[in-house]
Order: sequence, then C-alpha cells, then structure tokens
Amino acid sequence: SPSLGLVTVNALTAADSVIIPVQCEYFALEGLGKLLNTIKIVQNLLNKDLEIEGMLLTMYDQRLRLANQVVEEVKTHFQQLVFNTIIFRNTTLGEAPSHGESVIMFDASCKGAVNYLNLAREILQKNNMTRLTDEEKIIQVEDGI
Repeated sequence: SPSLGLVTVNALTAADSVIIPVQCEYFALEGLGKLLNTIKIVQNLLNKDLEIEGMLLTMYDQRLRLANQVVEEVKTHFQQLVFNTIIFRNTTLGEAPSHGESVIMFDASCKGAVNYLNLAREILQKNNMTRLTDEEKIIQVEDGI
C-alpha cells in the first residue's frame, strides 16, 4: 500500500493531475482505495483542480490468472480512467536504475521501454498535444517479448 503521508498530500496539492499506478497484484487493489480517498480529500479541501490523468496497470504478466483478474476488475470499475497502455513485467525495467539510467537510455527497444513510450504517446494524445493516432504506436512489440 502506498505511503500517503505529508509528502504525498503536498505533491497532490501542487499537481495538475495524477497518474495512479496499479500493480497487477491482489494487494494493489486495497492500496488503490486508500489513494482514491486521499485524492478526493485533496480535491475537496486543497486542490479542486486536481484531475486523475488515468490509472496505469503495471507489472503485468499475462501468464498469471491473478494479473488478468486485476486488469478486468480495474477496467470494469474505472472504465475510461484506465490507460489503454499496460506496462508488462520486464526485468530490464528493474536493471536500468541499478546502472544509473532510465530504461529508455539503458535499452530503448526492451518491452518495458516501449510500453512507457506508448504511454507517453497516449497521454499526449489524450491532452491533444500530438497528431499521432491510436493505431500509430511509437514502436510495435510482440506480446511475448
């Protein structure tokens, strides 16, 4: 469950929008409820303009039944708030920081980097900041990579 202390509240108070990462694991759903309550409180008392940019499904492994159940549950309950882009579980995402680099600098062609590039495209498109369409992924990858 995410820490929802003073730093989190201050960040939400200063932000225009928030992306909510949701790990495709059971306990992530419990933390999600707590975070949504905190966001609602911040919106009511401190930052009425705070918007939820979207919910980002992360650490997804399509081989796991639980991961698929979490995806379905989040999409069912939050519909349009859920980004189309899903961040797949990828070892390179964990390796890059240990080398002091972002995943894009470390290995821009790995599945995790491509997922994040496609998320960036989706956010830009959602905010009318690009001419790319849904069909124009930044880079295409195979699901099994």
